[in-house]
Amino acid sequence: MRIESLFSVAGKTAVVTGGSRGIGEMIARALIENGARVIITSRKISDCEGLAAQLGPACTAIPADLSQMAEIERFAAAVAAVTPKVDILFNNAGASWGAGFDEFPEAGWDKVMDINVKSVFFLTQKLAPLLEAAAGPGKLAKVINIGSIDGQHVSDLETYSYAASKAGVLHMTRMMAKFLAKRHISVNAIAPGFFPSKMTAGIAEEFREAFRAATPMQRWGTPDDMAGVALFLSSRASDFLCGSVVTVDGGYATTV
Repeated sequence: MRIESLFSVAGKTAVVTGGSRGIGEMIARALIENGARVIITSRKISDCEGLAAQLGPACTAIPADLSQMAEIERFAAAVAAVTPKVDILFNNAGASWGAGFDEFPEAGWDKVMDINVKSVFFLTQKLAPLLEAAAGPGKLAKVINIGSIDGQHVSDLETYSYAASKAGVLHMTRMMAKFLAKRHISVNAIAPGFFPSKMTAGIAEEFREAFRAATPMQRWGTPDDMAGVALFLSSRASDFLCGSVVTVDGGYATTV
């Protein structure tokens, strides 16, 4: 029951989608700093390769646009070409779109659903052979889907497709968890609250300040907050979690 055994990710291979910035970067850094090898992907080649260069030889960049099935298949094949197994998969890539109810466009629905929901399912499907190669009796591969508290409560922002997509991710996590457990693949989710990132930078300052003021802990999330839960869900310490959602939001979703 020592920390070194329960929480270790040393020697494991992880894939982090949307890994070049924001929450994905926080997760990638945490894994690498604790001895894992990490493959990151994002749509922007310069961002993806730039972060990999910063993080050193333990990080491999494979840029891809996971909103497209052909790119999901290409990315999965590229991962298989550099590693025989994947111990940990973080489905983190995501997008948002805000517009009033009467003006909300079809493009804002399809773009968000394709990357936030469709890619989570199909990338996990395509990487399942590599996850199974890392797993076995008494040794689980880990899939962690990044949802949002907007999939748990009703936001003050009119981000209809984003909220629907994140609610879908959380329930899809439960479905995947039930049917993949027999294959020694554990599936759980994180529902972050407000973490400063490029995505949240698009939210008006008054809304961001209102979120902070309304949060019981009176602050936004930090890289350490995300690193702690990411390492827990990646490690043996979380082996009896199946279809669980860990909410990391300073108490906002359950109190506001």
